Amino acid sequence: MFPLNLPNLLTLLRILLVPVVVVALTEEIEHGPAIAAAVFVLAALTDGLDGYIARRSRAAITTFGKVMDPVADKLLIAAALMALVSLDRVAAWVAMLIIAREFAVSGLRIAAGQQGVVIPASALGKVKTMVQSAAVLALIAAPNEDALWVLALVYAMVLVTVVSAADYFLNFRRRLEEMAGVTQVAPPPAGENR
Repeated sequence: MFPLNLPNLLTLLRILLVPVVVVALTEEIEHGPAIAAAVFVLAALTDGLDGYIARRSRAAITTFGKVMDPVADKLLIAAALMALVSLDRVAAWVAMLIIAREFAVSGLRIAAGQQGVVIPASALGKVKTMVQSAAVLALIAAPNEDALWVLALVYAMVLVTVVSAADYFLNFRRRLEEMAGVTQVAPPPAGENR
């Protein structure tokens, strides 16, 4: 059982809001896109709020929160992107790239944890989350998904997603090298036998 503190409740709320966003987008509901956009904004705001509250009160940081907070973020973005693909508001390759990155980084974190390496969220990862949220919100709410500003946000999302994934993998490799004490050892001088 996990502690029912405010940050954990906000994380659970974000997870519960995911199907609301999808239903509002994909079903014939009056003002569906507006509802989906409003719920998406609410869910995105809970992401920043739960982290802020947890950091202010160290007692509010829990294992559940550390695990489920990023899962909730990934669910929200992935579900919204899949719904948007089904509505032809975004290309399938864009959604697959974003979702594949999330699986790859999650797998990397699991592999790192098994080797005793902790990979904290990076500043670039946080920028990635903000850009993804802005792009997905634009795709939900904009009357024209082909508008130049919407396309610019989508391509910015793709770029920052790829760059942040590369950053995580390079940092993981660097941390492993540091842990192993990898150093370049010069070969012994010629003619010296040991």
